[in-house]
Amino acid sequence: MGSQTAKPNGATTSRPVLFFDIDNCLYPRSTKVHDLMADLIDVYFATHLNIPEEEAIKLHKEYYRNYGLAIEGLVRHHQIDPLDYNAKVDDALPLEGIIKRNPQLRKLLEDIDTSKVKLWLLTNAYITHGQRVVKLLGIDDLFEGLTYCDYSKDPIICKPHKDMFAKAMREAGVERAEDCYFVDDSYPNAVGAKQLGWTAVHLVEDGLPVPETQASQYQIRHLEELRGVFPQFFKSSNPA
Repeated sequence: MGSQTAKPNGATTSRPVLFFDIDNCLYPRSTKVHDLMADLIDVYFATHLNIPEEEAIKLHKEYYRNYGLAIEGLVRHHQIDPLDYNAKVDDALPLEGIIKRNPQLRKLLEDIDTSKVKLWLLTNAYITHGQRVVKLLGIDDLFEGLTYCDYSKDPIICKPHKDMFAKAMREAGVERAEDCYFVDDSYPNAVGAKQLGWTAVHLVEDGLPVPETQASQYQIRHLEELRGVFPQFFKSSNPA
């Protein structure tokens, strides 16, 4: 993977940037990684806050709803060590037995013409989890960089906060919102990107209910549909 930040002199790319979320986007929600993570978060809440399991689950949902990340609520209200949280939740996930190399996904990404668009990762996970997932998928070499939620910073900034999108633009070296393209499975994240002038694609995986109001400019069921959404970025629209 390329450098994670723009050059120190502030040099910016002349190419637009196509940002990809990682979890439940580059691999399907049906792998149940999210469910495993939710279980570990609930255990962490119950253990570190010394509260009953039912209360832990309720608080986890409340923080996720209010802040976009459970960890932000924990740091804000309970002064827990966010890197300890990361070690016991994200980094404790048994991903090696769940996430496999995906040749179809690799082919899709390889068919994108990187002379026309820069590929960049944008995740609310910490750097260790993001790097681990794309390596297991066998696509880590196809992205020029990764913008992640830095749990060591105070305050913690994550999508859909506008500062997280600004950080991604800065690190990917792109100045204009109209040069930013974005794929995410999260409804609020797709909404947030669109509101900032990005061209956003909301991935609603097959089997999930379609939202009553579309989150952003595009809505897809499968990443392969990006060939039709952004034909200008592909070497060929034919996946064969």
